[in-house]
Amino acid sequence: MRVLVGDIGGTNARLAVADLAGGAPRIVKEQRYRSGDAPGLAPIVRRFLDGAGERVERACFGIAGPVVDGECRTPNLPWTVSARELARDISIPSTCIINDFVAAAHGVDCLGPGDLVTLQGGHPAEHGTIALIGAGTGLGEGFLVWDGTRYRVHASEGGHADFAASDEATWRLRSSLVDDSGRVSWERVLSGPGLARLYHHLAANSFAPEHLDLRREMEEDDPAAVVTGHALEGDDPISVKALEVFMAAYGAQAGNLALTVLATGGVYLAGGIAPRIVAKLGDGTFIRAFRNKGRMAELMERIPVHVIVSPDVGLLGAARAAAE
Repeated sequence: MRVLVGDIGGTNARLAVADLAGGAPRIVKEQRYRSGDAPGLAPIVRRFLDGAGERVERACFGIAGPVVDGECRTPNLPWTVSARELARDISIPSTCIINDFVAAAHGVDCLGPGDLVTLQGGHPAEHGTIALIGAGTGLGEGFLVWDGTRYRVHASEGGHADFAASDEATWRLRSSLVDDSGRVSWERVLSGPGLARLYHHLAANSFAPEHLDLRREMEEDDPAAVVTGHALEGDDPISVKALEVFMAAYGAQAGNLALTVLATGGVYLAGGIAPRIVAKLGDGTFIRAFRNKGRMAELMERIPVHVIVSPDVGLLGAARAAAE
């Protein structure tokens, strides 16, 4: 059986046909689209199907946003996606939508050793709860719980929980990021736009002289990619510091999620940013913040932490969900 699957983010929409023969999903055709170029998901799907020339029996789309009763209002796109309406519009009656990190969670057991980079080996508990967190256009979270027979996937919107300042510097950061509603979510910091916000905060507070050429680069290209590139090259002090603050916040929130769901089976970093900064994630900043949980520090040292470097985990997970 072949199924239509999608990994729909705030920036990119990846669609694919997956073959379920043999039990393990295999991607046979794939196309990437700019999410913001379309008024909704259905036109993108129809365009893909017109070019794919494949007959599919089911469809499943992982979408960045909360899915409740088969409907999703995407926080980083002006879309409302209804599974029932989408099924009608793309002429595939057996169509479902799930949160993108629910899809990624379904795909974890499809990953091989080459799809992961381990930041902390730890001592995983057999059948322990597994947590996923990932920064991209937004901040996604999810987790898997063993029910006595198999792992069950659970959605989360913890990325929209209140950002927690931990020292004077992050209190100043929080104050500068307060939005019109009077709050700051973790996603406001831990996302591509969040990394750009960190840069602008540091520049505005005279952390170091700002290079005007870099500011122009940010206006002409993806700001987060520009900051990340200069930070990894080490040629701009503000970018270096912005990525350092980002790493510490990322580790802190990953640790918060691990404590919240007691992720003794491990924590997996997914999303679009982590694979690009694996070297920085491994320099100790992330893990120090992850472990910095007071009396729970010893527990945190036992929790494995891995980076998912495969770009296909969401598509493979959506295929698994379609099969189920």
